[in-house]
Amino acid sequence: MDWQIILDTLPQFLDGTILTVQITAISIAIGLVCALPLAMLRLSPNPLIWTPVYAFVFFFRGTPLVVQLFLIYYGGGQFRDQLEAVGLWQFFRDPWFCGVLGLTLNTAAYTSEILRGGIMAVPHGEVEAARACGMSGALLYRRIVLPKAVRIAFPAYTNEVIFLLQATSLVSLITLLDITGVARRVAARSFDFYEMYLTAALIYLVLVYGLQYLFRRFEWRVSGHLRARPGDALGAAKLPATEPGLR
Repeated sequence: MDWQIILDTLPQFLDGTILTVQITAISIAIGLVCALPLAMLRLSPNPLIWTPVYAFVFFFRGTPLVVQLFLIYYGGGQFRDQLEAVGLWQFFRDPWFCGVLGLTLNTAAYTSEILRGGIMAVPHGEVEAARACGMSGALLYRRIVLPKAVRIAFPAYTNEVIFLLQATSLVSLITLLDITGVARRVAARSFDFYEMYLTAALIYLVLVYGLQYLFRRFEWRVSGHLRARPGDALGAAKLPATEPGLR
């Protein structure tokens, strides 16, 4: 084990880590914003509305992410004249933009299905009770359906965020120097493949379990109404099994 090369390349790995976190955060934020309306449209009974959304989800969930990145980054050059005509070529020739776009579209497709499943899992009785109280339309979704759906879908969405963080390693294939890109470049020059990829793996481990910790803390804070108060268990133990007058 060559510890010296690991120490020498730590600044480069730090830059790659910053890029990885940046790409993940931006893709997750934009993807989540896009996923919610897609999930709502997917639930529409009108085929003219849900069919295009279904086609979008079908493609991005059914094809490998690396193929999607190649289509966006390398395939964009096939339409250079058209992209220049609308002023978009300056974006599609940038690997950072193509990487973020590919990851955003991919996570938007997966997240929309997660949210759709959460919405469909909301108990029908709660919806009917809200309607009986006079709620309907946007108010019903804002106060009852969406908060409940988010709680239901949160564990699955946590996994999606972690999977996307790991999937950012593919952007190294379109010349971006993320964590995997740094490991590949240094290993190709020094032939210290074991040291470089082991360092990359350890950095990913720290990021993944750091994310898991943050998500657990967030879920613990927002689910306070489901946690028993410290005295509840003790108080329940002191209560008699049945009331004396009912024996």
